[in-house]
Amino acid sequence: MQLVVARIGRAHGIKGEVTVEVRTDEPELRLGPGAVLTTDPASVGPLTIETGRVHSGRLLLRFEGVSDRSGAEALRNTLLIAEIDPEELPEGEDEYYDHQLLDLDVVTADGTEVGRITEISHLPTQDLFIVERPDGSEVMIPFVEEIVREIDLEEQKAVITPPPGLIDDRAEIASSRDES
Repeated sequence: MQLVVARIGRAHGIKGEVTVEVRTDEPELRLGPGAVLTTDPASVGPLTIETGRVHSGRLLLRFEGVSDRSGAEALRNTLLIAEIDPEELPEGEDEYYDHQLLDLDVVTADGTEVGRITEISHLPTQDLFIVERPDGSEVMIPFVEEIVREIDLEEQKAVITPPPGLIDDRAEIASSRDES
């Protein structure tokens, strides 16, 4: 399975280094020296990482065959893609790769269908599941332990215990306000 692990940014310096927008939780594994990555657009790659370092909080990479600023600038906005074994799991307990969570059915603890995870949004404070409901509308569910009680990859479902108002229809919320 192929996953985007980074996007190349602007050139840094004159020796072919580029800044990288990391899109993986495991940059040391996916973006280390010697890693061979396919690219989008495909005509740019494959690229082999020669060196990597962190400078002022940004990851800088240099690729084999790219030794000057103009070569580095030509790589700007290229997506770096790693080949991942679909059965591979992250090392930490209760950690998942995005591709493992996409398309999981979301149900409440009592078995009520909520929808299907169509996207994971990575925010600074927490991750969000973007869930498409059966009617086509979307609901955002914080991926936090208090709400997402279980991820069952074998059964392909996520069990949630949402607080009041998180998944309730707006019409239900409005009618409960009118009754108060």
